Amino acid sequence: MIRAIYDVHNVLGPGLTESCYQEGLQLEFKEKKIPFVREMSFHPQYRGITMESTFRVDFVCKDDIVVECKAVTDVMGVHRAQLFNYMRLLQKQCGILVNFYPFSAEVERYFYDEETNQIVATDGHVIYNYNRRK
Repeated sequence: MIRAIYDVHNVLGPGLTESCYQEGLQLEFKEKKIPFVREMSFHPQYRGITMESTFRVDFVCKDDIVVECKAVTDVMGVHRAQLFNYMRLLQKQCGILVNFYPFSAEVERYFYDEETNQIVATDGHVIYNYNRRK
């Protein structure tokens, strides 16, 4: 899957729109036979009640990987928070944040530990602990 991200960036190059990269990634996932759902909509839960608010995830791949695409000068905390919340709300174990804008694609991978309710980096350190809000 990471190879597909880099292939899209190599073909399209830097500086295009997010939707352009999403479309390229969709085509690449199809070609590589990677199962995915694009722009999956969902409603968050509030104390067990489904809310009317709707969120849309760029991709959910292999049923447990959230892929959030950006085409921005710099990835910021708000972009990571969006991915982290999608992972937590959807109970997906893995999240990939990709920024296609720079000359070299930037890829960040994170994991959601449902038991501890924490987002963890690939090196194992805790990035965000949802329990500390309580």
